[in-house]
Amino acid sequence: MLKVGLTGGIGSGKSTVSRLFKEKGFPIIDADIISREIYNIYPDINKEIREQFGSSFFDSDGQLIRKELGAFIFKDKERVKKIESITLPYILKEIFERLEQLSREDNALCIVDAPTLIEVGLHKHMDTNILVWVNLNTQIERVKLRDNAKEEDIINRIKAQLPIDEKKKYVDFIIDNRLSLNHTKEQFEVILKSLLLMR
Repeated sequence: MLKVGLTGGIGSGKSTVSRLFKEKGFPIIDADIISREIYNIYPDINKEIREQFGSSFFDSDGQLIRKELGAFIFKDKERVKKIESITLPYILKEIFERLEQLSREDNALCIVDAPTLIEVGLHKHMDTNILVWVNLNTQIERVKLRDNAKEEDIINRIKAQLPIDEKKKYVDFIIDNRLSLNHTKEQFEVILKSLLLMR
């Protein structure tokens, strides 16, 4: 099974490209979904977060208020490192277990969709990697529209990741997602043909 890493900065349109793969019938391992699921799969994470960041990020039912915690964490790189040291081992464990399962099911290829694919070194475990790229202004404007977020919060989240132009060095394919959906689809089809030839 060909393991394909898919990454991009916030607001780059990575989810659009991930959806194109899904529509073709290829399995997707979505790190963002896993990062939400781990709190239920591994309840000890919540205990560690309470110890590190306090109880104010939990509601009356004991559920983590992820949005508030995220806004607090992304203001400070040390906080980002601290939360990653808690959650990342569990996220990676789930990704590798799901890759193993999909490999046993004899899939042709699998997409690992992860915003911090490169930052956490996950790209090194892939057979090939794709970056969905846009410029910084496009990132900011898209996230403003999508999340109705403050520009300061968006910039903090962008700064918490490797700059999108820097990510180009680590990938084999780049999709320029600044233009129309049709333009993105054309690039996607060319890359997909190359991936299928790599098998």
